[in-house]
Amino acid sequence: MKKLLLFCMLSVTINSFAQLAKNKISKPGVISGKVVDDASKEPLPYVNIVVRDMAKKVITGGITKDDGTFKIKDIPEGNSLVEVQFIGYKLYSKQISVSNKNRKLDLGTISLKEDSAQLDEVVVRAETSTVVQKVDRKVINVGKDLTSAGATAAELLNNVQSVSVDSQTGNISLRGNQNVRVLVDGKPTNIPAAQLLRQIPSTSIKTVELITNPSAKYNPEGMSGIINIVLNKNANMGFNGSLNTGVEVGHYVRYNGSTNMNYKTGKVNFFTNYGYNSGDRYNFGFVNRTGVNFQDFIFKNDNTSHLWKFGADIYLDEKNTLSFYTTQNWFDSRADGRTLVFDATNTIVSNAPNTQASDSKNQVYNMNYKHDFDKKGQNIELEATFSKNDAPSRLDNQDLLLAPTDQAYKLLNYFNDITVDRNNTLINLDYTDPISKNGKLELGLEYRVNKTDNGNITDQERYTYLRNANGDLILDINGNPQITGTTRIGNSSFTYDRNIYSGYVNYGHKFGKVTMQLGARIEQYEIEGNFNQETQASIKVTDEIFTVYPSAFFTYNPSDKNQFQFSYSRRVDRPSIQQVNPIREWSTPLITSIGNENLVPQFTNSFEVNYTRRIKGGSITFGTFYRKVNDAINRITYSDPTDASNVRQILTFANFEDTNAYGLEFSTNYKIAKWWRANASMDFYSQKQFGTADLTNPNAARREVQNEAFNARISNSFRVNKNLRLQLFAMYRGANRNIQWDVDPMSMVNIGANYSVLKGKGSISFRVNDIFNTMRFKFNSTNPFAQDGRFKWESRTTYLGFNYRFGGGKNRAKSRRRRDNNEKQGGGGFF
Repeated sequence: MKKLLLFCMLSVTINSFAQLAKNKISKPGVISGKVVDDASKEPLPYVNIVVRDMAKKVITGGITKDDGTFKIKDIPEGNSLVEVQFIGYKLYSKQISVSNKNRKLDLGTISLKEDSAQLDEVVVRAETSTVVQKVDRKVINVGKDLTSAGATAAELLNNVQSVSVDSQTGNISLRGNQNVRVLVDGKPTNIPAAQLLRQIPSTSIKTVELITNPSAKYNPEGMSGIINIVLNKNANMGFNGSLNTGVEVGHYVRYNGSTNMNYKTGKVNFFTNYGYNSGDRYNFGFVNRTGVNFQDFIFKNDNTSHLWKFGADIYLDEKNTLSFYTTQNWFDSRADGRTLVFDATNTIVSNAPNTQASDSKNQVYNMNYKHDFDKKGQNIELEATFSKNDAPSRLDNQDLLLAPTDQAYKLLNYFNDITVDRNNTLINLDYTDPISKNGKLELGLEYRVNKTDNGNITDQERYTYLRNANGDLILDINGNPQITGTTRIGNSSFTYDRNIYSGYVNYGHKFGKVTMQLGARIEQYEIEGNFNQETQASIKVTDEIFTVYPSAFFTYNPSDKNQFQFSYSRRVDRPSIQQVNPIREWSTPLITSIGNENLVPQFTNSFEVNYTRRIKGGSITFGTFYRKVNDAINRITYSDPTDASNVRQILTFANFEDTNAYGLEFSTNYKIAKWWRANASMDFYSQKQFGTADLTNPNAARREVQNEAFNARISNSFRVNKNLRLQLFAMYRGANRNIQWDVDPMSMVNIGANYSVLKGKGSISFRVNDIFNTMRFKFNSTNPFAQDGRFKWESRTTYLGFNYRFGGGKNRAKSRRRRDNNEKQGGGGFF
C-alpha cells in the first residue's frame, strides 16, 4: 500500500514538472489587427473576434475597441482559426499558426463586407429605418428615422410601410384594414390601440414588427395581422445609456425626453428606460349637410405621458435564464372642445363646449423562465404577465344657447364621471424540440383572463314634450313647451369578462431547398358581459366558441439571392368592449356613439405569397395576399329613430355580409451610392363590402361597395460627410371608400437632418414634417344623409432635439446577437 501511494505521488510530481517545462517551452501567442467597413473604410467598434482550434472549439476571443483595433493574447501553439463576426456583415475567417519563431501575428486591416443574406432573413443596413425581412415578419428598426424623432408612436407608425394611423381618431390599420392587433414587447395591453399610440414616445421604441400572417403559435386575433412595438432594452457590459430631449413646434409647443440605460455585471443585466411627452395638440374641422345644417368643431388636447420600464436578466447558468420586467405608464389628458351648429339660414342654433379630463395608470409585470436542455435547440419556457389599467375620467357637456326649459337642454347639458378598471392575466408554457436534423416540433399552452369593470355616474334628465301631427312642439299660454313627463337617464355600469384557453402545435421540416411548417391552434373562448343602466332593463351578453385555427408556411430558396414564400392562416376579430357596450359612450349635439351588443366575431381565411430578390446594394420584395372575411364588422351611422326632426345620428357598429379583400405590395431597400440610401414601398388594396346603412329598417336596400386604395412611401437618406446626414420622406395615401364614406387622398413630405457632435457620442436632430401642410381627412357621404366634411390637425411641425450616448458598450455586438436570437426563438405568447 505504501509503495502504491509513493508511486502515485511520484507520478503526480513528474507530470507537474513535465507540464511546467512544457509551458516554459511553449509560450502563448498574440494576434492583433484592425477591423473596418469595406465600403466606407470607417473603423467598426465592438466586433467579435473568436479564436477556435481546428475542431471548431472556442479557445479564446475578444472585441474591437472604438477605433476598430484589437489585441488577443494566450493563443496556443499550432494551427488555429480566427473568425471576425459582426451582425449585418459577412463572416471573416482565417487560419493562423503560432510557433516558437512566430508568436506575434499582425493580421493587418480586415475589411468586413455587408451581408444581405443571413439564413432565413434579409438584412438591409440603412441610415433610414433598417428593414429586416424574416420568414414570418418584417422588422423595422426605427432608431435612425430622423422624420420620427420626438414624435409619438402614432406619428412614427405613419412612416412604416403597410401601416396607416388616422390622425383624427387614432385608429390604426394594416394593409388598409383596422382589424389589427397591437402588442407592446410581444404582450397585449389594457389600453385601446388609439390611446396607446399617443402615450408611447418614439424615442422609447427600438423596432416595429409587422406580422401579416401569423402562424398557429401566435394568438389568432386581428384579421390583418399583428403590429408589435418593441421598446428599447440594453444588454451591454458595464454601465451604458443614452439621453434624448427635444422640442416640437406646431400650433402649440410640445416637449419630450427619454433615457435608456443598463448595467451588466457578471451574470446579471439590469436595464431601464424612461420616456416623457407633454404639450397641447390642436385640430379642427366641419361636417356640412347642404341646406340643413353646418357643424363647426375645434378640439384641443393637453396630454402628458410618462412611460417607465425596468427589469433584469439573470443568467443562472448556461442552461437557465430568469428574466423579469415591469412597465409603468401614466397618461394625463385634458381635452377641450366646442361645437357650433348653424341651421340652413346660417343662424347659430347650438354652442356646445365640452371638456374631458382623464387620468390613466397602466401597470405591466412580466416574469420569464427558460431552460435549455443538453440537446441543441431543445428548450422549455414559462412566462407569466399581469397587467392592470385604472382610467377614471370626467366628461362635461354644455349648450350655452339652451335655456333649462328647452327640450334639448337636459340632453345636451350633463356630466359623466367614469371609472374604468381592467385586469389581464396571461400565462404561457412553450416547448421546442428539434426532433431530427431537419425537423422541429413546437408545443404550447396559453391561459388568458381579461376583466373589465366600468362605472358611469351621470347627471342628465330628459323631458317628454307634447307635439302635434307635424311633430311641432305644442306651447302653453306662456309660450313654453308643454311637458308630458320626465325620464332620468341615470347611472350606468357594466362588467365584461373574457376567458380564453388555447394550445398549439407546430411542426417544421426542411426538404433540401424547401422549408415547411404546418400548425394548428385550438381555442375555447368564453365571454360574459353585464350592462346596467338606471331606469332600464339590464342586458347580459354571453358566448362560448370553440375554434380550430390552422396555419401553413412554405419557403423555397432556389439560390442565395432568391426566396419564395407562401402562407395560410385562419384568424378572428372579436368585438371589443367599445363595440358591444350599448350604453352611450359620447355624444355631440347631433351625434351619439353607442355599441351594439348583438355583434358576433368575424373570421378570416388569409393567404399570402411573397418573393424576395437580393441584389447588389439591397433587396426587392413583391407580395400579394387574399382574404375571405365572414360577418365583417364595420362602423355605421344611421338616423336617430327618437329624433322627429331627423337631424341627429347614431354612430355604432354592425356585422355585414361576407366580403373579399386582396392586395399587392412592393418594397425595396437600395444603396444608390455610397452617400445615398433609399427604401420605398407601394401597395394596392381592393375590398368588396356588402351591407345596409339603415339598421332601423330590416327591409333596407342592400348596398355593394368596391373599395380600391393605392398607397406609396419613399425615404431617402443622404450622408453629406462624416458628421452630417439628411433625410427626405414622402408618402401618398390614396382615396378609399366603404358602405357610407368616400375619403379623399392625402399626402405628406418630411425633411430631417442629423449632425454628429462630441466625437460621435452626441447628435443634434432637426426635422420639418408636412412642409406643404397637405395632410387632412376629407370625406363625403350619401348615407344616412347627404353630407361632407373635413378635419385638420397639426401635421406641419418643426422639431429640434439632442441625443447623447455614454458608457463603454463592451460586448455590444455579442449581446445584441444573443438578444435578437432570443426574440426569434421566443416562447411566451408571442416571442
